[in-house]
Amino acid sequence: MLKLAVMALVGAVSAVGAGQTLASLKNANQTPELRAAVAIAPQSSMAQPASIAKGRDGHYWAEADVNGSRVRFLVDTGASAVALTLADARRLGIATEKLDYTSKVVTASGQTRAAAVKLGRVSVAGARLDNVDALVIEDGLESSLLGMSYLGRLASFEATQTSLILRP
Repeated sequence: MLKLAVMALVGAVSAVGAGQTLASLKNANQTPELRAAVAIAPQSSMAQPASIAKGRDGHYWAEADVNGSRVRFLVDTGASAVALTLADARRLGIATEKLDYTSKVVTASGQTRAAAVKLGRVSVAGARLDNVDALVIEDGLESSLLGMSYLGRLASFEATQTSLILRP
């Protein structure tokens, strides 16, 4: 909690500093070209929200870039972690036969074993996070799940009737 408060404070201070810098540039003795450049400069350093459309089946399906490869995820706020099928893990270059499947997890198909991995980069509709904790599920998982080890690190996410909004 303290870490989030410090990050929020640093963000606020950065935004105020950027605003003061822009204001001082506008008041300076500027050429017309510099005034035009300052006028079109972005006023916010906040990342833009990303959106995932709700599927026809009523679920949110996310096409993600994971370490440079595409993975289709079912967004699952009830999953404590990002969970990969064996097939998706193998496509990502994870040596699934060398993993240590010591964690016990419960999926829709019942109890199974999982191995912890770290994903270097996960980007969904432009909402990118680095070093995301994930699990490779030994069996019983029909599709990979985008769980709370990704979603919980976003500034926020919101489900609407038509889409899921991600705020990095």
